[in-house]
Amino acid sequence: MQSSTRIRLAVVAALLGLLAVLTGPGSASAADPAAPTGTTVGDLTGFAADGAVYRLTAGPAKARVSFVSEETFRIELAPDGTFQDPAGDAIVLPQGSAPRTRWKERDDRYELSTRSVTLRVYKSPLRFALYRADGSQVWSEAKGLSWDAEQTTQTLARGADEQFYGAGMQNGRGNTSHRGKTVEVGVDYNWDDGGHPNSVPFYLSSAGYGVFRNTFAPGTYAFNDPVTTSEREQRFDAYYFAGDSAKDVIGQYTQLTGKPFLPPVYGMEIGDSDCYLHNANRGERRTLDALEVADGYVDNDMPNGWMLVNDGYGCGYENLAETAQGLQDRDMQLGLWTEDGIDELGDQVKAGQRVAKLDVAWVGPGYKFALDGCKDAYQGIEDNSDARGFTYAPESWAGAQRCGVQWSGDQYGTWEYIRWQIPTYAGATMSGLAYTTGDVDGIFGGSAKTYTRDLQWKMFLGTTMTMDGWAADDKQPFRYGEPYTGINRDYLKLKESLLPYQYSYAHEATKTGVGMVRPLVLEYPDDPKAATDAAKYEFMSGEDFLVAPVYEDSTERDGIYLPKGTWTDYWTGRTYQGPVTLDDYSAPLDTLPLFVRAGASVPMWPGIRSYQDRTATSPLAWDIYPQGRSSFTLYEDDGVTREHRDGAYATQTADVRAPARGSGDVTVDIGASKGKFSGKQTTRPYEFTVHTGSEPSAVKLKGKLPRLTSAAAYAKAKQGWWYDRDDRGGVVKIKTASLSTGKKFSLKLENTSAVGGRDAAATATVSAPQGQETGAGAPGTVAVDVTAGKADVTDAVLALDVPKGWQATPAAPVKRIPAGTTRRVEVKVTPAKDTRIGEARITALVRYRSAGESRTAAQRLAVSVMPAPPSGETWASDMEWLNETNGYGPAERDRSNGESGAADGNPITLAGKVYEKGIGTHADSDIEVYLGGRCSKFTADAGIDDEIDGYGEVAFSVEADGKVLWTSPKVTGASDAVPVDVALDGARHVRLKVTDTNDSKTGDHGDWGAARFTCS
Repeated sequence: MQSSTRIRLAVVAALLGLLAVLTGPGSASAADPAAPTGTTVGDLTGFAADGAVYRLTAGPAKARVSFVSEETFRIELAPDGTFQDPAGDAIVLPQGSAPRTRWKERDDRYELSTRSVTLRVYKSPLRFALYRADGSQVWSEAKGLSWDAEQTTQTLARGADEQFYGAGMQNGRGNTSHRGKTVEVGVDYNWDDGGHPNSVPFYLSSAGYGVFRNTFAPGTYAFNDPVTTSEREQRFDAYYFAGDSAKDVIGQYTQLTGKPFLPPVYGMEIGDSDCYLHNANRGERRTLDALEVADGYVDNDMPNGWMLVNDGYGCGYENLAETAQGLQDRDMQLGLWTEDGIDELGDQVKAGQRVAKLDVAWVGPGYKFALDGCKDAYQGIEDNSDARGFTYAPESWAGAQRCGVQWSGDQYGTWEYIRWQIPTYAGATMSGLAYTTGDVDGIFGGSAKTYTRDLQWKMFLGTTMTMDGWAADDKQPFRYGEPYTGINRDYLKLKESLLPYQYSYAHEATKTGVGMVRPLVLEYPDDPKAATDAAKYEFMSGEDFLVAPVYEDSTERDGIYLPKGTWTDYWTGRTYQGPVTLDDYSAPLDTLPLFVRAGASVPMWPGIRSYQDRTATSPLAWDIYPQGRSSFTLYEDDGVTREHRDGAYATQTADVRAPARGSGDVTVDIGASKGKFSGKQTTRPYEFTVHTGSEPSAVKLKGKLPRLTSAAAYAKAKQGWWYDRDDRGGVVKIKTASLSTGKKFSLKLENTSAVGGRDAAATATVSAPQGQETGAGAPGTVAVDVTAGKADVTDAVLALDVPKGWQATPAAPVKRIPAGTTRRVEVKVTPAKDTRIGEARITALVRYRSAGESRTAAQRLAVSVMPAPPSGETWASDMEWLNETNGYGPAERDRSNGESGAADGNPITLAGKVYEKGIGTHADSDIEVYLGGRCSKFTADAGIDDEIDGYGEVAFSVEADGKVLWTSPKVTGASDAVPVDVALDGARHVRLKVTDTNDSKTGDHGDWGAARFTCS
């Protein structure tokens, strides 16, 4: 076991030690041990009405119904007849005047009604059921409220098709239905798949209702038939919401417990955190060293909004004001971790702090303490500056949405980490948590590739950060070299350009309670697949972007579900008609599967690194996918102060009118910007990219705009338009001169089309065979498949956009591809001699004619660049490794597995024999090499290194081209070395794996002694 791993286990053990005190007031620990077991409330024996409050008696038990609004009410039960309210006003906010209600007695029940709902109170036994004004049932208790010595339980009948969501942040789940599942609500400090940090005692149903248990006690919700929801306390206290939709229910719940806060704009940029004073994992450093890291973002042209400079156990700070000023000079803000509490927060904020990270080191006695910490830190920032409160917390409770971001805890950067995080954050939105996230690539482990893949999709969350100090190397997005640095930069800047869109949704959340990151079922509640695993590993970012992250080490993505409607591939412009499931989607490392809903109008800030790069003359860009009638309202304010709460903000609406499909005019109406705030642009130029797929005859803005003929002419012009047929299937690009934001204007594209072109069904598509390889400096071919749509394709010319230094010989034109058929085209390519081994991205562009129109189709392709194959007798440790994963630190060449750095192991030693050559790993490990079919066998001695002194238990295996050729028996630290002699039979790719076999990584130092290939 490595030393840093021991540190983490000690920390986790300490945190788990706090669990016993985290149940808070009203918990099971406070229950009367003599309370009856399994008691169900009896018959109604008393009824009294007092305005909107109704008091019920059932023997010794008392109940109370209080209406909050036309569709929200509260039910309380005191089994012993004495009401308690340990939550008090900590969670529920003042709600104003109660609604007018009426009641009626019938033979078997009382009916308590508002204009919208009727709560039936059955007499024998006391049981509740909710109905709408039209008489339709919303929910009904299958039996009366019950309690025992530990908990109170409500039992509801489950509808035949009823689905359930919520319960806060449920790691690895939540964006699909909880039906048939049991979820826990409460802190367990399990921050991995299956854990439930940031729990919320609230759930909602597809039947049009939600339930919030007003408590700090932990609970268990079993969505079986019947549904049973229990809280570990000797009281029952629940609010009910009846709504027309899930969004409506979330809105009512957040009206009760608080709408999500509006972050400052820098809070929606990526953040960076580490310990910069006496860092145990990094050596001696000073707080001002954080500025050197900040310079790394600036020098690499990468956005970064804020930095936590003391994020580590026992880490303090110095020179705080100077550090804050230095960060502000670099367009960033200062954040601090509140390990030692918030007593000094006022002075820290006055020195420049603008972000407070609230962690488990001080969560203390109960959920209320954590919630109070969130509120107090938020308020502390506001009381001592003109900034908005902005906090992060990994263990919070209902109500925390109004004061902070919730993140999922400390994890390892792996493909599994990416997989289970995808449903986590969209699922949390169903509980009113508008800002949820996880550290990019975790805080432990990780790799350049998992970092890049994880960062891509997290740019479509509202908030996120990277944590650096716990991994073997720092985790800033510029640390990995190319191609990773360039890809990370592109996605960071894409998020920066999308800030107007995302910030508008942030403002919307303050009104509706609904966050930007959404499960598909929230937008497509009538889609039978949206609530199932078919949509589990994707989410909506606002209403317009569907994001389907890559969560495996692959250049393709299967199982992308697109619901009903027209969807456009963000990168290629290819359109799809949903509902449809996409397999084999080409996703090179730089390509996040990303789709845009037809009808989208996306406001953007083009070409900036920081929101502070915006000036009075900066353009506002609109990215438009025209189809039918659609609209988007941009929200703007100063981005940092609280003046918007007093009405200092502005809105501007883009209304688009376009054909439902096919040819016609497209009109974009930009309304006057309504409202004022400090720094508002009174005039600005506008840019538009309109994804028509067909060239217009003219573009008009108070007369015809100049028509431009090239990218260069467009770049130089102050206004005008250009149809770029090669950009994403054909895009109309438009510039205007600076226009008054106080006046509306109308832009008209004549004789063009809806997204997809005049005849979308006639569009050709481009794809490529999987697994294409070529060699550095060696001539090869890349195969591309062109498929015609419903009409013949003629005069198709294929061009490849290849990396710099490569050579590509143009393929001969294809005269005709009959409708519905595919033609394979091979292009000769020669990579540069110094091409980096591994994945290279190529874009295939086909220009063609179909259905009387000139069109283009494009596709991003991944091609693997291989090293020269080995010859003769070749040591595995001397070869270039295509891929290398290891259980701890890097796999070692000619050494045993060491600590977190490279080449820090000992000589490989198995059963007393020292090996000069070989590979040292720590399970689980996987090393891939390229043989190119040139080798006949692999030999080695496999075993656990003697340095482990008898510990460990692993198995070794050799795989070739996806087939397992050899597997060892179980090997322990006391076993002799196992001889390996495997025939390879012309294999091209070989993987050497070491796998843990006893669910314990302790001592799993697996060595491949004298690992060698015999080749021709």
